[in-house]
Amino acid sequence: MTTRSTAADRPASVTLAEAPMRQARNSAAFWAATGRCRGHEVVRRRGFVAVDGGPRAGLRILIQEPVLDPDEPAEVGELVRRAAGPVNVEDPFSSTDLSHLGMRSWQMPVMLRPPGPVDEPALDVIRVRRPEDLRAAERIVIEGFELAGFEPYHPGELFPTALIEQPGVDVFVALHDGVPAGAGVSVVDDGVGSHYWVGTSSAFRSRGVGRAVMLGSLAHVADLPVTLTASKLGRPLYESLGYTVAAPSTWWASR
Repeated sequence: MTTRSTAADRPASVTLAEAPMRQARNSAAFWAATGRCRGHEVVRRRGFVAVDGGPRAGLRILIQEPVLDPDEPAEVGELVRRAAGPVNVEDPFSSTDLSHLGMRSWQMPVMLRPPGPVDEPALDVIRVRRPEDLRAAERIVIEGFELAGFEPYHPGELFPTALIEQPGVDVFVALHDGVPAGAGVSVVDDGVGSHYWVGTSSAFRSRGVGRAVMLGSLAHVADLPVTLTASKLGRPLYESLGYTVAAPSTWWASR
């Protein structure tokens, strides 16, 4: 991964049709980097990338192509069946049917924002460099996303210290009167940015914290096309920041 692509390899633009593929690649880059930092197994195939995090972090599978190779669905199924922890599968193409594995599914839109100016956030937003700020971001995300698998809390389990040393990966924290209130992760890979784990502490909800996190992290990728996968609650915010729905992404999870 690279923090910035050169003019020669940066895509001049990304179309809505290309956004699912770009999101697939970026998500794989992020989860592979996270897996390496945690010391977890990373499985790479043409049609998918899998990161096996064991009983607490679980198994994350990122579908990379609209059509898998003939032997890949069976391998995905075997990874799911022998997973020791929770399973999450992300399919930005909504083309791989995993219903036979007994998992629940839902859809969220892949969204695309073209390069363009970004407003200043109303709150202070810092790019994390200190371990104590990374721990604050980690706690906010665990609480905000109700990640019960990471309780009781083990510092560095969700966001290892080495994560902020990975090229292209940045963690941001929004401060409300000096108190960490929101957090998110920004990833740049192959000239395209994306966002993950944008969350707000419950004590600071409905105070513009999520918008501040997005604006603060977007400022660092304003010259790039940026994708993300939006939750139902997050979609209105992203639309107000210039994102457009490109396609539905199907997610599968163990029950």
